[in-house]
Amino acid sequence: MSCRICYSGALESVIDLGNQPWCNHFLTKQECGKEPTYPLRVVYCLNCQTAQLDYTVKKEIMFGNHTYLSGITRSLNNHFEQIASIVTSRFFPKQLSQSILDIGSNDGTQLKHFAALGWDVQGVESSIRTSQIAIEAGIPTLNVFFNKEVASHLGSFDVVNASGVFFHLEELHSVTEGIRNCLAPEGVFVIQFLYMHNIIKNGAFDQIYHEHLLYYNLRTLSRLLEQYQLEIFDAYLAPIHGGSMIAFVQHRGSLRKSSSRLASLLAAEDRNKSNELATYQKFALDIERKKDRDLLFLEKRKSQGKRIFGFGAPVKGNTLLNYFSISTDRIDCLVEKNSLRKGLFSPGMHIPVMMEEEIDTLPDVYYVLAWNFKEEILKNNQDLLHQGVEFYFPVDPDKNEL
Repeated sequence: MSCRICYSGALESVIDLGNQPWCNHFLTKQECGKEPTYPLRVVYCLNCQTAQLDYTVKKEIMFGNHTYLSGITRSLNNHFEQIASIVTSRFFPKQLSQSILDIGSNDGTQLKHFAALGWDVQGVESSIRTSQIAIEAGIPTLNVFFNKEVASHLGSFDVVNASGVFFHLEELHSVTEGIRNCLAPEGVFVIQFLYMHNIIKNGAFDQIYHEHLLYYNLRTLSRLLEQYQLEIFDAYLAPIHGGSMIAFVQHRGSLRKSSSRLASLLAAEDRNKSNELATYQKFALDIERKKDRDLLFLEKRKSQGKRIFGFGAPVKGNTLLNYFSISTDRIDCLVEKNSLRKGLFSPGMHIPVMMEEEIDTLPDVYYVLAWNFKEEILKNNQDLLHQGVEFYFPVDPDKNEL
């Protein structure tokens, strides 16, 4: 394998989470035990310092008909509303007609907020079911995988948005070239991505899974963009998903100047050695400490006769469940509100997924796999907390204990 960004062959293995099933393949009962597994390993490029997976599950398998819906959680919906407001007021306050292309537009939640502000919107989404949901909600959506060929038929846009998708890309260079070609001369490319610095700081190794092929910091992302005459001119860290970076990108040589907060973020990466090999090697050791701690917690609660449910059935939770080997001997079920996962089982560990309204007996403990929505979860479940239900967060950005 060569580096996904710079094509170097100088890759060092840093994290090995074993062979795991594709974590978004929730199973019917008949499929349990028949799901294929794939290597889940992170390697580090000694040339451009980018962390990435060394094995690719084909995009048609992962994104052709996935079950993730971005409109399910209020926190994410509010975040998308804020993004639309920031982009409009900051970059196009006086423009009467603006257009946006959203790559990996999912169920159209982000575009709904732009449309509400008067934008002409266009989504591109690979998943059949989710693109249909967007279309039914009035969001124009192409059901294709975006690349430079698709881009050649779409025209020019004031804004191109990629929310939680730019680190998914099997056709990374084709997509980046296509985005450059679709971006108007003074346009803004908005990249919303999981920030590897924060993944490590939070001990959030569950955000490593087959859909996430690349793990960017600002410096490593810049090394990709500069190959296509694109440059980051501003960025900020948003709390969503435990710490996501929002980067604003333009054609190189555009009039916007690089911001002081971008300079501060880059300086912090250098100060914290965020892009150095030793940082990734230490992270691998931290993962093992977390595994020992969590298994001890679960064993203790089970020995006390406690009933444990998983809170949420997020895709990332399956990385944790599979690497920790947590199955129904420790957790009875995963409680979800995404109806597309109703009646299914988690890949690998085969824990049944139950809808919130189907639960008639409370657990003693909720093992919170959807930890990235901690604030919303605790706010919405005050009655359970008062009844003595324990909410345990295997990843807790508020503590950063590792």
